[in-house]
Amino acid sequence: MAFSFFAQGVTFALLVTRIPAIQDRYGVSDALLPLFLAAVPILAGVGSVTTEQLVRRVRPSRLLRWSQPVVLLALLGVGAGDRLVGMAVALAAFGLAVGVLDASMNMLGVSLQRSYGRSIMLSFHAVYSLGGILGASLAWVGAHWHLALWVSYLPVAAVLLPATLVGSRWYVDGDPAPPEEPGTKGGGVVFKLLLPLCLVMTFAYIGDSTVSNWSAKYLKDVLGSSEQLATVPYNVYMVTTLLGRTIGDFGVRRLGAVTVVRLGTLVAAGGFAVVASAPGAWVGMLGFTLLGLGLCVLVPQTFAAAGRLFPGASDAAVARLNIFNYVGFLVGSPLVGALGDAWSYRGAMLVPMALVLVTLVYARSFEAQPDRYGGGHERPRTADVGRGSNGV
Repeated sequence: MAFSFFAQGVTFALLVTRIPAIQDRYGVSDALLPLFLAAVPILAGVGSVTTEQLVRRVRPSRLLRWSQPVVLLALLGVGAGDRLVGMAVALAAFGLAVGVLDASMNMLGVSLQRSYGRSIMLSFHAVYSLGGILGASLAWVGAHWHLALWVSYLPVAAVLLPATLVGSRWYVDGDPAPPEEPGTKGGGVVFKLLLPLCLVMTFAYIGDSTVSNWSAKYLKDVLGSSEQLATVPYNVYMVTTLLGRTIGDFGVRRLGAVTVVRLGTLVAAGGFAVVASAPGAWVGMLGFTLLGLGLCVLVPQTFAAAGRLFPGASDAAVARLNIFNYVGFLVGSPLVGALGDAWSYRGAMLVPMALVLVTLVYARSFEAQPDRYGGGHERPRTADVGRGSNGV
């Protein structure tokens, strides 16, 4: 299961960190680029909605098993094509498949956390960050040596595709808990109760999409870095995300999810402030470091909170919540671009900062039940006596 998170981290990083190279290869203008960037999260949202319906008949493990190879082949298609229509088809396939992949992957993560009885979602997402680091590093190598996109993508697809298919044999579907919590109604999802978590997810991904889609251009065009150095912020961001998520589950068990979410929100807001005011590339890099440490805890804890709120319908809750992942990407990338063109890119960085700070208002939505700890649907503290802290 953890390997699936890792493979998706590699794949996504290879796509987003080579956006300038993809733009050059296909001759996509700056005016047309936001449309292509927006199409992927829209189609991913469609994939996530479809997953909510499919899991009534097909287990999440099976959806994950077949969506991940499609994502890898679509990435290869983006790198190997030479016509704009070919790139559009490949990106469309990538978007639809990644929506199914993200939803089913987090469904399995939430159900496994329930089975483990303690917070492990941050550990799964830490492995995703590790994959992102590798993917961003491979992207840097490709940019440094001026490699064709397909040369960068083909070895990755050749290794990860069979590995994920083999690993999928060990995916385990958890059974939903009985709907005995107040957040359920007839075993279904009450959207009014889920809405605060949807907003947090949206704001977190607006921040994340700002880093993934604009960090390279911001460092190069605003802070005057080289093209090679411009590939580094996303890597730095993923490194600090990995560090934060590696220790995050321990923090949730000791301090509680509410405290961890609040601390992460404040650190992320500070990161945006540093990026917006940075006098040069290296200070900007410090800002992206803080962003990684702050934003890294929000998304895994939001999925975990949804699973706690709707224990009898966690798959449906995760699929619906996952849509707002793509809403954040859909809003974040064009928003920063439009504000950057109309105003300034420095000023544009203050908008995701303000939105992320709104998470403080909804932090109580992450609160565990009084007799529990950590991710909220973990077992009582006595159940962990003699068990190690590594959840994966």
